[in-house]
Amino acid sequence: MIPFGWHVWKGETGKRHRFRIALFRSDIPSDSGGIYVFVRRSWFFFLKPVYVGKAANLRERLWGHEKWEKAFFKAGATERHFKRVRTESDRQIIEEDLIRGLNPPMNTLLKTGARDDGPSQGRLRKKWLRRKRRAA
Repeated sequence: MIPFGWHVWKGETGKRHRFRIALFRSDIPSDSGGIYVFVRRSWFFFLKPVYVGKAANLRERLWGHEKWEKAFFKAGATERHFKRVRTESDRQIIEEDLIRGLNPPMNTLLKTGARDDGPSQGRLRKKWLRRKRRAA
């Protein structure tokens, strides 16, 4: 892992998503939508996702986000990671996959309630069902 630059987060389906680490506002593109993760770093190498979200404009959403203060003061978030994603449908799929796989403490809506609680997105649900059949 490179401490600053990029990091890979793995979703519930097993797909790996590469994110850039933004330390400054200028590091985030202003013309692009995507997925973001608020992250708590401890002991330099250990990263814990605190919150996962999506945005049509990453820079506007990340600087001025209503949950950043809570993530920073209560959950210990120190970094923002982002990944450019062009379409809203792809953003929804990746967001749900990451929330279900990473189980960040500040996300409550898309978390699983039970072991057999499948994803709501069609493409994600198909992958989830395939993995469930293989495991059985």
